[in-house]
Amino acid sequence: MADKKNQEVPQEENLSQLLQIRRDKLKELQESGNDPFQITRYEMDNDSANIKANFDALEGQAVSVAGRLMSKRGMGKVSFCDLQDKSGRIQLYARRDEMDEAEYARFKKFDIGDIVGVKGVVFRTQRGEMSVRVERVTLLSKSLLPLPEKFHGLTNTELRYRQRYVDLIVNPEVKRNFVIRSQFIKHVREFMDNRGFMEVETPVLNTISGGATARPFITHHNTLDIDMYMRIATELPLKRLIVGGMDRVYEIGRIFRNEGMDPKHNPEFTTIELYQAYADFNDMMDLFEDLLTSAAQKLLGTYQLEWQGEKLDLTPGWPRLPMHEAVKQYCGIDFMAITSDEEAVAAAKSIGVELPETAEKTWGNALYECFDQKVEEKLIQPTFITMHPVDVSPLAKRSPKDPRLTERFELFICHSEMGNAFSELNDPIDQRERFQKQVELRDKGDDEAGMMDDDFITALEYGLPPTGGLGIGIDRCVMMLTNSDSIREVILFPTMKSLDGVNKKNDVNNTASEAPEKNVKTESEKIDFSKVKIEPLFEEMVDFDTFSKSDFRAVKVKECVAVPKSKKLLQFTLDDGTGTDRTILSGIHSFYEPEELVGKTLIAITNLPPRAMMGIDSCGMLLSAIHEEEGEEKLHLLMVDDHIPAGAKLY
Repeated sequence: MADKKNQEVPQEENLSQLLQIRRDKLKELQESGNDPFQITRYEMDNDSANIKANFDALEGQAVSVAGRLMSKRGMGKVSFCDLQDKSGRIQLYARRDEMDEAEYARFKKFDIGDIVGVKGVVFRTQRGEMSVRVERVTLLSKSLLPLPEKFHGLTNTELRYRQRYVDLIVNPEVKRNFVIRSQFIKHVREFMDNRGFMEVETPVLNTISGGATARPFITHHNTLDIDMYMRIATELPLKRLIVGGMDRVYEIGRIFRNEGMDPKHNPEFTTIELYQAYADFNDMMDLFEDLLTSAAQKLLGTYQLEWQGEKLDLTPGWPRLPMHEAVKQYCGIDFMAITSDEEAVAAAKSIGVELPETAEKTWGNALYECFDQKVEEKLIQPTFITMHPVDVSPLAKRSPKDPRLTERFELFICHSEMGNAFSELNDPIDQRERFQKQVELRDKGDDEAGMMDDDFITALEYGLPPTGGLGIGIDRCVMMLTNSDSIREVILFPTMKSLDGVNKKNDVNNTASEAPEKNVKTESEKIDFSKVKIEPLFEEMVDFDTFSKSDFRAVKVKECVAVPKSKKLLQFTLDDGTGTDRTILSGIHSFYEPEELVGKTLIAITNLPPRAMMGIDSCGMLLSAIHEEEGEEKLHLLMVDDHIPAGAKLY
């Protein structure tokens, strides 16, 4: 520990010296009347990519470019630098005898990371490098912080997301994802506009949360003194516009859902929702397939993609498979031959499928959970799953052939849902009944269930024509087109937990763990335990041999997500020191949000037999301390010093 500290001190001193040197350089520039921060604009007429692409035509021509210095070489009578701009890099060649002497002297003091404007002549060096021979150089902005070291760069994933601005500077390949994202959204708009759809905007703040099954963010409007919900979908206002006669509408916009984060989910994300009067879900399937296949061809020039380690073929002609057929194919259960709710729930249980606590034990819920827990993960190539149960489709029209099912589909690619659509329910009486069921679920504690929207019912009573509607996850589509494994790779500024502060509910410190000696309290902290009630100690003794067979280990949280359709369960992906990830489920979601536990060091019993929970095998148990305080249950997940390595055994 002492050796490590001795190594860290010089590094900190060196960094401090570098920072001071850069500030001294800035002060010197300001005192000499060359303050870069007083420059308001710089005239450019070229960039690095254009110079290289049209070198033969531009050779010998004067150009003006600007960008960031990324490297420096030489610095005697001749200097070489790499200039990075929005389109790439180009070499700068500067000779002292070809520039003003004072200007060259200032140029020699520029640092890597500084932003400069350069006027010069395009030429090729003796080694054949396309370059700009510098005649004049202007410091446009002084970089006071050094960029990450050249060879190691910015490789820490979390730091890359927190400091995307540095990520884009030192990892220019990252920019490709966001170029493709921009191109995809542009393609979507052109695609919709060419089909006669009109882009509209609907409210982000609403007095009712609806249009999807999700937990909303709640805020408060001070002037009106009412709570408001950030939208979880744009569906209901868009369908009101169809009632009003705007027969083809779409909206591309941000959606906000107060749920866990994982590689496929971010609390705020982007969707396109579109609605077309006098169409049904078959028309929506045709439209969705045309949209994605044309995007692949236009942006990538191929139907053949790779994503999440799988080779995908987006060639048009995607299969359309009813949900009950998919369950029969992959699970061997024919739900169409089952007539009672009890038999359906028993059939689901026979293959290890449990229904959520708040879900009614019905045929439809059993069918859906079998698909969700057992089939979805097996769908790799583009597949439309159709005919969802009415139990999980409160806004979709019933199938005329089987009233238990709806004219709804979801598109799955590489076991990821890409979009959701249906023939819209336009029967106001049926819609009110389905809203009422959602209200009943909400009263039972399901805070993802919908609310009663009387105004939407009123709109339907005026008459909604037969309508097809479709919602598409923009982020998921971009993930596929860029072969990105995490949604954070395609969102410029993904949601991150705070680096400082404390979660007051559980005293979870969000800052990095400090060395043990820094955690010692200088004075006793007074805690009132007078209102605490604990469970009585067990009277029955356990023999030592039995107890010693329990394997207690330190584990580190690599990922933590909320289990879909469960109010209590969190799914932990843990490093237990073996090199193989361990999955443990724990019913502590009412006490902790998943993102605040990532990176923590916990204690687990690792030699318990796997136990299926919501269709997921939980391999072990995490230890928590529970007590009662003023009639309310309190729970603290046991967290230990982060200096303890994964897999360390407890005695």
